Amino acid sequence: MIRAAFAATALAASMALAQDTTSVILLGVGTPRPAATVFGPATAVVVGARTFLFDAGAGVMHQMATAGLGITGPHILFLTHLHSDHTVGLADVIFTSWVMERTKPFKIIGPTGTVRMVDHIEEAYSADIAIRTNGLEKNVANGWLVQPRDVVQGVVYDSAGVKITAFKVPHGEWETAFGYKIQTATRTIVISGDTSPSDAIERHAAGADILVHTVYPEPGTTANPASLGHTSPEYFRAYHTSSVELGRLAARAKPALLLLTHVVRAGATDDELLAGIRRGGFTGTVVVGKELIRY
Repeated sequence: MIRAAFAATALAASMALAQDTTSVILLGVGTPRPAATVFGPATAVVVGARTFLFDAGAGVMHQMATAGLGITGPHILFLTHLHSDHTVGLADVIFTSWVMERTKPFKIIGPTGTVRMVDHIEEAYSADIAIRTNGLEKNVANGWLVQPRDVVQGVVYDSAGVKITAFKVPHGEWETAFGYKIQTATRTIVISGDTSPSDAIERHAAGADILVHTVYPEPGTTANPASLGHTSPEYFRAYHTSSVELGRLAARAKPALLLLTHVVRAGATDDELLAGIRRGGFTGTVVVGKELIRY
C-alpha cells in the first residue's frame, strides 16, 4: 500500500514535470554540520521526465521523494568530488531506490575513485543484497545494480537534447573536483561543486541562465568562518569561495540568476551573505538557496 501510494505520487509528479521546461531543484543546501531542517549537498536538474542528480548528501532520497521526483532513482547521478558530505547518501540512492522497486541500473559519473567507492558500498551491503533477493522480500534480482564510471573533464553526457560537461575546479588537496555545465534546449545551468574562486567556473558560467554556487561569508565580517573550530582561514581560502570573491566572479560571468547553495553560514545572515556579493560587484539577481526551492 505504501509503495503504491509513493508510486502514484511519483507518477503524477513526473507527468507534471514532463510538461515543464528545464528546472533546478535544491534538494540539500547544507554542509557537514548536521542541522534540523537542512540536508546534505544535492541538486536536481529536471528535464522533462529525466532527473539528473548532482551529489548525494545526507537525506537525498527523502528530499527526492518530497520534491516529487520519484523513489526509484535518478536518470543519472553525477558526483562533483568524493568528500563524505557529498557522497554519504550514495548507499541511500542505490539501495533505497532498489527497495522501492527499481529494476534497471542507472549511471553514476564522477572523478577517479568513484568506481572504487561504489564497489566498496556494494560489498558493504552484500548481506542486505542477499537477504532482500533470496528472503521473503523477493526484491528484483540484481535490481540494486548501478553503472559507476570514473571520468576526466569533458562532455560526459549528450543525449536527447541534454549536454553535460564536467570541468575541473580547485578544491584544496583534492586532485580532481568537478563543476558541471548543463545545456538543454531552453537553459544553461552551471553547478560549481565545491571550489575556491575558479577561472573555469567563470568561463563556463558566462551568460548562463543559472549559476548554482557554494559560498561562505567574507572573513572579517560579523560572521567568523574560523569559529567552526576544526577549520582555519587557510582552509576556507583553499577549499571554498567567499561572498566577496563570488560577487567578483559573478560580476564578470553575468549569470541571469546566482543561486547560493552549500552555504557555510558561520553565523552569517542572508543579508550579510548578499551584502558580501554586492560588495564584490555583482548587481544581478541573487537567491540564498533553501531546501526544495525550484527555478
